[in-house]
Amino acid sequence: MINAVGRDIPEEVMAATGRDIFRGTYVNDNKEYTKAAPTVRAVCDPKRSKMVASIREAIEKCGLKDGSTVSFHHHFREGDYIVNMVMTEIHEMGLKDITVCASSLGKAHDAIVPFIEDGTITSIYSSGVRGKIGEAISNGKLKNIAVMYSHGGRVRAIEEGRIHIDAAFIGAPTADEYGNLRANGGKSNCGVLSYAYADAQYADKVVAITDTLVPFPNIPASISMVNVDYVCVVDEIGNPNKIATGAAKPTTDLRKLLMAQYCTDFVVAAPYYKDGFVYQTGVGGASIASTIYLAEKMRKDNIHMSLGLGGIATPMVRLMEEGLIGKLVDTQDFDLGAVESIQAHPDRHIEITGSEYANPMNKGAYVNKLDYVILAALEVDTHFNCNVITDSTGLITGAQGGHPDTAAGAKCTIVISPLVQGRSPAVCTDVTTVTTPGETVDVVITDYGIAVNPARPDLMEAAKNCGAPLYTIEELRDIAYSIVGEPRKIKFGEKVVGIVEARDGTIIDVVRQMQEYVFDD
Repeated sequence: MINAVGRDIPEEVMAATGRDIFRGTYVNDNKEYTKAAPTVRAVCDPKRSKMVASIREAIEKCGLKDGSTVSFHHHFREGDYIVNMVMTEIHEMGLKDITVCASSLGKAHDAIVPFIEDGTITSIYSSGVRGKIGEAISNGKLKNIAVMYSHGGRVRAIEEGRIHIDAAFIGAPTADEYGNLRANGGKSNCGVLSYAYADAQYADKVVAITDTLVPFPNIPASISMVNVDYVCVVDEIGNPNKIATGAAKPTTDLRKLLMAQYCTDFVVAAPYYKDGFVYQTGVGGASIASTIYLAEKMRKDNIHMSLGLGGIATPMVRLMEEGLIGKLVDTQDFDLGAVESIQAHPDRHIEITGSEYANPMNKGAYVNKLDYVILAALEVDTHFNCNVITDSTGLITGAQGGHPDTAAGAKCTIVISPLVQGRSPAVCTDVTTVTTPGETVDVVITDYGIAVNPARPDLMEAAKNCGAPLYTIEELRDIAYSIVGEPRKIKFGEKVVGIVEARDGTIIDVVRQMQEYVFDD
């Protein structure tokens, strides 16, 4: 069946996954549903301890068996140790057919690929699957179809019961013996535990794994003792120094700096640039640089943000400390500067849950209050659809994260991408995989110039006045093709190895198994 972004979704995939095709970003506005509920084992006896001696004991007490679903959070990013520790123990116990439901998976988790190959792990639900896990899924090694969510979509799936978690394993920088968990105050701080909050609320069993046990009560707690079944102490839960790796670094690339300047000039020219505006930037180098340039304009114009939202990096912290931002509302810390800030400024740098941030099926999320969001993309097409999951060969190498969520909520969604990525055009006729629908993307900024979505004629005047070269999206595509040539269409295998869920749980696209070096003529 053809969905709202023109992708043909096989009916057998819809039947196998129980999902409908994507019919538009806002079609479920005002929908009603009843939230799911976990199984709770009451602690009435005050003498019963929650402490366990090992991860294996925790797994045994959780009653995990073949076919169970386990969940993890990714606030340590490439410095995470929890996933590998838990899955190694599950593998050694001989459990099979396990579903891993993670807020994201990356190169830090390459070690679990053999568990995919031997049938320990047969299903993966995640926002991102970078590294060797992405390669394994793309090459058809995962038994079942992988499901890739946005951050808001994952919370929505948990809350409405589409994902049922048997046991959540939460890496907690500090914990007390009764299960009050905080993201700071230990030797492995990660700033916030926002994406683990839904897991703690809705999983049947919750295991806190910490390397710093502190006296009771460990408050104010990000995750309360009322949701935690067991507490396990290990030597190390993660390496905070690896939080800021990969995408989460500033750039010195001259092309990206030029795009950042174009972006800033457009933001200032657009109608939402006024005192009290709400802003979020992505984790890409150009996005971070645009924040630094924007600060210069704000000082000059005496303009202040009321709120900086989302994943937070040091440049946003500096603006808050300077007084250019009233508050930071945080779901993920992209570097140690942000981790330190949320400890130092508890009145101005606030942790929120993933549901508060971006869940489309609650009574209102923070993303809906954004004036601007600045995002990166691997590909953008002439329909303004974006791809942030697969590269131009179809290899799964990225993550939806909050990309579709913030694009849907913001008054002005700006996507920054170099016109050419390596030897591939980043602006093309059709993206390899649709992750964010073009109806929610307003402006595309490249190192050659900018394009405004024709659906937003109200932004055209700002584009004309910002000083950056102005093109149609088709003209940008043609320039890209003139540089590197029109890409040949890749021929994929018939097997669908993954689905990309839209925020509302429908299928916006599918990912098919790769066939190396095979192209359609």
